[in-house]
Amino acid sequence: MSQDTRSTLRYAWLVVALLWPVALLNYLDRQMLASMKFSVMQDIPSIGTDANWGQMLGQFKWVYAFFSPIGGWIADRFSRRLTICGSLFAWSGITWATGHVNSFEGLMWARSLMGVSEAFYIPAALSLIAGFHSEGTRSRAVGLHQMAIYCGVILGGFGGYAAEAPWLGWRTAFSVCGILGLLYAVPLAFLLREPRSAAGTSAPETSASRATKELLTNGSFLLLVLYFTLPALAGWVVRDWMPAILKQQFNIGQGKAGVSATLYWQSAAIVGAFVGGWLADRWMRTSQRGRIHVSAIGMVLIVPAMFGVGNASTLLMAIAFLTLFGLGWGFFDCNNMPILSQIVRPELRATGYGIMNFASISCGGFADWGFGILRDQNVPLNVIFSVFASVAIVSVVLVLLIRPKHRDDGSHHQP
Repeated sequence: MSQDTRSTLRYAWLVVALLWPVALLNYLDRQMLASMKFSVMQDIPSIGTDANWGQMLGQFKWVYAFFSPIGGWIADRFSRRLTICGSLFAWSGITWATGHVNSFEGLMWARSLMGVSEAFYIPAALSLIAGFHSEGTRSRAVGLHQMAIYCGVILGGFGGYAAEAPWLGWRTAFSVCGILGLLYAVPLAFLLREPRSAAGTSAPETSASRATKELLTNGSFLLLVLYFTLPALAGWVVRDWMPAILKQQFNIGQGKAGVSATLYWQSAAIVGAFVGGWLADRWMRTSQRGRIHVSAIGMVLIVPAMFGVGNASTLLMAIAFLTLFGLGWGFFDCNNMPILSQIVRPELRATGYGIMNFASISCGGFADWGFGILRDQNVPLNVIFSVFASVAIVSVVLVLLIRPKHRDDGSHHQP
């Protein structure tokens, strides 16, 4: 391996390291609110009902979903680096402002603006990572980035304790996280670089309409969109509602419920992303469908996990099935962008992931809202989660129908 190749490979991993704190903050800022539900509702009485809470959670997702394809196209056409840094700076300012709202309407506005600003990050970040990493390391690189997301959710799970602490409180926690993001955005803008191969590509000449038409007439891409969307119905409910579910089902404190709902399954997702990324990269040496098979294995694990969560009779049983869910989720999550990279051109990766986010998160918003309504109407949990498990079975079939079209030559792009 030449000195230039080693230097390029080192920078490819440095990109993942630089984005790690950004991904962590991205999901920490989201998850804290779910863990602080009871404190926030007590402090802002105008929220009123679980249905309103679910609508507020859904509002974030609907706005996020709408702007995800726009953010992806902007990243593909102009600059992933500037898109990432601008997104971090904007959502951090909004995170700080969230700690100062005093009404349901104010919280709705804050979460809506958060949805706009955060929508630009994930498509640009995963596309940048995919641009620096070849087929031999792409799943591992994406998996490592996704581990930061899981760590962010874990930290957010401690939000219940922060909200109940007399010396801290939910408002201070949001203010501190916002300030940290604002401070990190500045050095990040100087340290991140675009892959050299991105310069001079046809990306600036690809209009939004042409990019959308090319993607939406790609059968494998449409299958991936469906595959990416259906499991997210369960994923978002688990992230957003599980702290409240565990608190109410097992009569435990808000802090313990938040940690129990996040720490174990997100830790398992870290293991799943590591093992799933390594296994997918290794399987790709012998089969173009290696990533697809690993992702399908993850979905198979999610099926019994959803049945188990809905029927758990003890907190320990619920945690055990959530852990199984997390392991399967890690297998699934670390391979979505790598699979996308096999079925679309590099110039359309961020746009494609943005469209995937649009479908997935908009449906996730309805899942949050609908779950709140069902909870108000006392629909049994085992019924709801059995539906999620059935959807996961359909997802296994969908991913196995995807046909890869592109294969990298194994070379790394120059920074």
